[in-house]
Amino acid sequence: MSTSISIQDKKVFINWFLAHYQLKKRESVWILNYLINHDSLLNNVHFIREARFCPRGMIISTQCSSEVAFRFYKDHIVTTDAEKSFHDIRLNRHEPIYIQLSFKNSHQSAEYSAVLEDNPFLPDDFFITKREKQLAKEFLNFTLFEAEKKQLMDKVDYALDHQDRKRFIHYANRLKKLNDDYDADRLFIDDQ
Repeated sequence: MSTSISIQDKKVFINWFLAHYQLKKRESVWILNYLINHDSLLNNVHFIREARFCPRGMIISTQCSSEVAFRFYKDHIVTTDAEKSFHDIRLNRHEPIYIQLSFKNSHQSAEYSAVLEDNPFLPDDFFITKREKQLAKEFLNFTLFEAEKKQLMDKVDYALDHQDRKRFIHYANRLKKLNDDYDADRLFIDDQ
């Protein structure tokens, strides 16, 4: 999805999109038709997901979508006025514009996927769920636990090999405390 999409492919897609979907706002149709007829503008158009993260983004929705009909984002300013965004497109024709199209089953559309690009403005953790974050935290805790446990077991073995009762008791107690603390933390996590 990170390869450059040709102007011709974008034109074909927009024509297909307009032929197959009824848009919630007629101004959205005007904007898309305007883009088709201006290659220099279309060259700066990028179809992406999550336009709200882009410095200059637009959401256009179809009648079959539950999304907002139209939204334009520019440097933390949001408007639903399609005419204002149209003028911004005309006046700033050399700036990239990121367009999100919201329509039924857009994630399953081969036509949309063919022109879809990665959104370079998405936060790094955007697609990470709370469960995945929890699993990563548990894995990190387990890895740290295992490393510390190995160090303590090596010290216990060394103390045994050298018949050092004092060090053996000290490291054996630390190992028991480490195991108890880890088990208590796991019980707390499982209860959540």
